[in-house]
Amino acid sequence: MKIDIFAHILPQKYLAAYSKANPAVDNEVEARNRAVVDLDIRLRLMDRHPDVLQVLTISQPPLEKFVKQADAIKLAKIANDELASLVEKYPDKFIAAVACLPMNDVDAALKEAERAIKQLGFKGVQIYSRINGETLDKPKFKPLYQMMARLNLPIWIHPTTDADLDTGGILGWPFETATAMYRLVLSGVFNDNPDIKFITHHAGSMIPFFERRLRWLLYPSRVPEGLKDPIEHFRKFYNDTAIYGCTAGLMCAYAFFGADRLLFGTDAPLSGPKYGLTQVTIDSIQAMTIPEEEKEKILSKNAIELLSMAV
Repeated sequence: MKIDIFAHILPQKYLAAYSKANPAVDNEVEARNRAVVDLDIRLRLMDRHPDVLQVLTISQPPLEKFVKQADAIKLAKIANDELASLVEKYPDKFIAAVACLPMNDVDAALKEAERAIKQLGFKGVQIYSRINGETLDKPKFKPLYQMMARLNLPIWIHPTTDADLDTGGILGWPFETATAMYRLVLSGVFNDNPDIKFITHHAGSMIPFFERRLRWLLYPSRVPEGLKDPIEHFRKFYNDTAIYGCTAGLMCAYAFFGADRLLFGTDAPLSGPKYGLTQVTIDSIQAMTIPEEEKEKILSKNAIELLSMAV
């Protein structure tokens, strides 16, 4: 068994309601890849890899980007109810779901996170690397971090697109992810919540590659009081393997984070001309020069432990 920790979907009822609330959504959704919105196509693709189970996350764009608070609250509930139905109906395909939150209303986001986790059985929540342009170190977001640390479940971080950097997030997304990690670490989030768990996309992006740069440039004047070793806090992030088959990149992430902080993730069903890179990602993990037991951790065991799943 393999567990894809970061699989994207736009359920039909949710997408229809989101588009109705703001038609501009249609220009940004991942509909160019039909498997994101067409469940039949998705299931057929998943049949190619019957040993892969997906953890479902709502695909971009973020709710807070296109709708006001009241609509975001309603849409998040529609999304999460749909995800819960999919997990219940297809347990041999979808092992868990991650809550979509109306992050332009933090109080409402807390309530929806609690509902999704306690009533629907979700295994965490998803936020974006910036929330309506605001960085993740803003004090207003601390209650969510405290809540998730208390519940002992992770926060998935998906990068946002910044048109000033590039189109489609080709290079902008790794930058956004690394910047979000940087701001969270320097905000002291791991000091405040030692057991908090974040999952990043794309193997921690730039952080492993620039470890030495971080070590040299994060001198005391840039580090808040009480944060003795920020590098060790960077190592606390969990990270998926969705770097599209690059074993060298995975080895870089492995050298920095270790096997216990890497999780099989493919960006399914995005990327690639044939709807996804599941096999390419599996092959890239199998090609890593690490012990077989560590490959098993990456492919499934870490996710089972992290999400407290009975499998």
